[in-house]
Amino acid sequence: MTSLTVQHVSECFVKPPHNPSQDTKQPIYLTPFDLPFLNINYNQKGLLFAKPPPSENQHFSVTTFLDDLRRSLSTTLIHFYPLAARLATRKQQNPPSYVIYIDPENSPGVKFIHATVDHVSVSDILTSTYVPSVVHSFFDLNDVICHDGHTLPLLSIQVTELIDGIFIGGSINHLLADGSSFWHFMSAWSEIFISKEENGCSISRPPIFKRWILEGHDPITSLPFGHPNQFIERYEKPQQLQERFFHFTTTSVSKLKAKANTECNTQKISSLQAVSALLWRCVTRARNQPLNSETICQVVISNRGRVDPPMSNDYFGNPISAARGTAMVEDLMAHGLGWAALRIHEAVTNHDDAFVKKQVESWYRDPVVYKTSGLFHPNVTHIGSSPRFDMYGCEFGLGKAVAGRSGFMNKADGLMTMYPGREGGGSMDVEVCLLPECMIDLECDEEFNSAYQVE
Repeated sequence: MTSLTVQHVSECFVKPPHNPSQDTKQPIYLTPFDLPFLNINYNQKGLLFAKPPPSENQHFSVTTFLDDLRRSLSTTLIHFYPLAARLATRKQQNPPSYVIYIDPENSPGVKFIHATVDHVSVSDILTSTYVPSVVHSFFDLNDVICHDGHTLPLLSIQVTELIDGIFIGGSINHLLADGSSFWHFMSAWSEIFISKEENGCSISRPPIFKRWILEGHDPITSLPFGHPNQFIERYEKPQQLQERFFHFTTTSVSKLKAKANTECNTQKISSLQAVSALLWRCVTRARNQPLNSETICQVVISNRGRVDPPMSNDYFGNPISAARGTAMVEDLMAHGLGWAALRIHEAVTNHDDAFVKKQVESWYRDPVVYKTSGLFHPNVTHIGSSPRFDMYGCEFGLGKAVAGRSGFMNKADGLMTMYPGREGGGSMDVEVCLLPECMIDLECDEEFNSAYQVE
């Protein structure tokens, strides 16, 4: 499938159906949660749907479907108007100051692409052992970084037509939205699509764009730079990485959680922490890391509910950071699943209001922009996304998606991307990204195989 080519049939930009109000033209300033991600690639997630089967009185029309998608997207942008905007920068030379913000006054729209790919079916995507490389072409804005949002769309939607399926892929600027916010938008878009409401007056979860600001600090956050060359880095992903999905049934997740809690004589370890502990142990073993080296399990978490007072769950932004469980490889291998899960649990528990605000205060004193080349390390197992996102609630009139997939960007050795299982009930899908030799060892790992294959 590597030689297959996705053809772009048409492109356009979608805007809200009427001019925004004066309130929605105000700049949205970025925060210490957002600005470190200027070098990060766009977040790429999407859903694979089966085309509706033909019936006696109804025939599925891709043309009509695309028209309805564009119309409902336009209506959705009434509520999510920053997605149609671009970034802007206000610079000052003495002292150097670089203020980046979302500028709703400059609002060219969300890019919308219709694409096709011949000779690829839903089954081809689902039954391949490794994620076919053609899936990466189901997304736009490959090889761009978030700083490019000054001239490129903050959101691009690509709708790719397969032989018997439709893939809706979104590429969104990580400065503007984390996974929670992306799926919030997708859910609202699906809601409006299904309701066929055109005035956009009501959605079940209106987004909140007012920025979270640490008490005592200016809402306008600046970087101490005079030129982007001082902090911009473009990172090329190693081409030899392999991506594979592993399914954890409701039963397998429950057994892992029970095992971890029993080993620690507690009930406080969550399902996600138990699965993360399994991945940490098995990936570390597959990498054959030296016993006297340190290993890290890095779990990306939302800070919405961790600060006091908490942010709303409808806060639209990128308020994320990472909790890090650490151990010596020798200890991780010598102890069981529960011991590893407890390290992760403690790291997450300690990531409280005081910890988050201390991190933000530290950033104000010494602002940093992450370099992708330094975010991933051979000793790190990185757990991203979440099985709690309501991905499968986004149906767009096609019924429940058959699978979720991600794009090319931000992939690295040791990245684990979490998805809800399609059947619900606490099941999970994990997209594992590893070097080929490590993937082979993981696939042969007895502990890993006995855990995720439990029925």
